[in-house]
Amino acid sequence: MKPGGTIEKRSVLLVITIASFFNPFLGSSINIALPSIGREFGMTAISLGWVTTAFLLASAMSQVPFGRLADIKGRKKVFLSGALLHALSSIIAAISISPAMLISSRVLQGIASAMAFGTGVAILMSLFSPEERGKVLGINVTAVYAGLSTGPFLGGLLTQYLGWRSIFFITSPLWLIILAMGYWKLKSERADAEGEKFDFTGSVIYGLTLSAIIYGLSELPSYWGTSSLLAGFLGIWTFVKYEMKTVSPVFDIHLFKNNRVFALSNLAALIHYSSGSAVVFLLSLYLQYIKGLSPEKAGLILLSQPVLQAAFSSYAGRLSDRIEPRIVASIGMGVTVAGLFLLIFLTPETRVEFIIGSLVLLGFGFALFSSPNTNAVMSSVEKKFYGVASGTVGTMRTTGMMFSMGMVMLIFSVMMGPVQITPEYYPSFLKCVKITFLISAFLCSAGVFASLARGKLR
Repeated sequence: MKPGGTIEKRSVLLVITIASFFNPFLGSSINIALPSIGREFGMTAISLGWVTTAFLLASAMSQVPFGRLADIKGRKKVFLSGALLHALSSIIAAISISPAMLISSRVLQGIASAMAFGTGVAILMSLFSPEERGKVLGINVTAVYAGLSTGPFLGGLLTQYLGWRSIFFITSPLWLIILAMGYWKLKSERADAEGEKFDFTGSVIYGLTLSAIIYGLSELPSYWGTSSLLAGFLGIWTFVKYEMKTVSPVFDIHLFKNNRVFALSNLAALIHYSSGSAVVFLLSLYLQYIKGLSPEKAGLILLSQPVLQAAFSSYAGRLSDRIEPRIVASIGMGVTVAGLFLLIFLTPETRVEFIIGSLVLLGFGFALFSSPNTNAVMSSVEKKFYGVASGTVGTMRTTGMMFSMGMVMLIFSVMMGPVQITPEYYPSFLKCVKITFLISAFLCSAGVFASLARGKLR
């Protein structure tokens, strides 16, 4: 895609922003519908977790390979293909007749997300100047959080009055509209690494490694869980060794080895999303099971976090154009720690106002962190690595979300076992929730130091 004038820039920003809205909208809508899905299919807490985790795992596996493929073959092609796959996989999800079919459709949606959402950031970075990137990324992140904001509320309404399948039926045509707009508005193509070879073997090792780790976490402490986790760690070692020797690697390890800002900014993203991403999943179940609220009312409460994220993300992005991104992002992580710490004290009698206050803190923390951190990552690499860098920061986000869910499923597995969340198990469920928030708060506290240690970008 060749850099164009103001009209082309605005058109591209519009398309990418709309896509950035609908991707998280679907995810947050499904979180609020999980209890309804669980009741229809008789799913346990662990299998319900896989409705979310399957999407995150597929997305994490795919973002770096598709980011690299976009750098080689063209970002427009990959983006539009992702929009089409999103539309088709939403129909499959809507007509699912079993948990396996639903989870399989979520895998396809995860791949589609990696193609459309991950590539979108690289398209924006290739078109806008360094002085505009913080502002543009702020707009993009605002769209993400606007999708997260409206998802629980609209998802709750749809689930309560039309059933959970309506979420997917509505999502499919919206992605077809994005496909049409993208085909019309994205006038030109750009492949900054055109002619280089795609590393298929490295991509397979990468995907299998992530799969082994997250499956192992979900199956601990069983023999198969331990074995899978060990295989995953062996896969990491194998992947790094292979990529160091490959001429055209899918994941340039030297970006981490020789670029301090890139490495520590991605580490900060991984820690931040690992510690805060299970909040909506856990509170959706808590509010509907423990507090007995309807999907609609639970969705309204969960709006508190993403509304704050949407309101302040654009400002945080612009701020990172003037102030060192690490300062803004690190303050954001500190605020996130405070929000997570408050949630440790949840009980069946906890007032809704307390929960909303905690979510407000989390939303403000995420807003201050996300745009500046992405700005730091993308501004620290050359143009030909934009796709890989976009895929990497996206992978850190989705891998963090995946590890967050993996931690939840591990705690559920050890403390509850494969049971449905019925009144007799409410005390055990609440204990799992509090332990998760305790671990998350400590993890995010460590992430503040990684964020501050990244060094100056400018």
